[in-house]
Amino acid sequence: MILVADSGSTKTNWCLLKPKEEVFYFDTEGYNPYFVDVNYIVESLDKQLPEMVNHDLVSDIHFYGAGCFDDKVDIIKNALFTVFPHAVAHIGLDLLGSARSVLGDKPGFAAILGTGTNSCVYDGEKITENIDSLGYLLGDEGSGYYIGRKLLGDYIRDYMPPAVKEAFYEAYGLTREEIMERVYSEKLPNRFCSSFTMFISECHIDPAYTNNLVKASFVDFFESLVTKYKNYCEYNFNCTGSIANAFKEILAETAALYNMEMGVILKTPIEGLALYHLPENYK
Repeated sequence: MILVADSGSTKTNWCLLKPKEEVFYFDTEGYNPYFVDVNYIVESLDKQLPEMVNHDLVSDIHFYGAGCFDDKVDIIKNALFTVFPHAVAHIGLDLLGSARSVLGDKPGFAAILGTGTNSCVYDGEKITENIDSLGYLLGDEGSGYYIGRKLLGDYIRDYMPPAVKEAFYEAYGLTREEIMERVYSEKLPNRFCSSFTMFISECHIDPAYTNNLVKASFVDFFESLVTKYKNYCEYNFNCTGSIANAFKEILAETAALYNMEMGVILKTPIEGLALYHLPENYK
């Protein structure tokens, strides 16, 4: 048995690969080693792993996760070894997982557009170039956080078209003071801001306004990150993430402005990673 995982801070998508059987997908909570320790991960996996995952029969684990930098890899590796004593664990960053899911073993450009943002050039095996996205406080252009922040700013400043503002208030009932409290005083303001992208994708009252807001965010992403890669327009634009998937038409329009052809867009990397790690003798 082989396990493959794509982990964020709140959710981990898994797949179980078994010889001559269909791929089995399941989810657990997320395991970012900056926020959880070995014991926490072990206890969580013991509770959340499906019964069909036999701990003693898993031989290899390919774990791609947010926060899996060199100084934190041992937290994930030790936890996995405790739960799966006979398995060899391979740990990598979520960005590497995204690149492998959309590009396989071919070189190219890959990005993540979800709650946060990331991007890289990939040589078919490893990441060779990466421009720091800087996180939500300093960067993350084009992300769900970035788009949601723009929307909330327009709402508070009364820049929204009146009909859109009315619909927004009916949907959420938020005042300026409540928004400011959530953004500046509570934990995880990036997730709070990103949650409003659902309103943008579902609000059809003034498409010109919502489309332009998203497109402006994607332009900022291209200007601040994509165009800074050498010969960027020679690559196809490949991307994973909920924002890329939800606004793929606007993303394609933006990529065309920068002479980039669209490649593969996936909401989550896990299906692409299942194909990438599926051995020939398992098919």
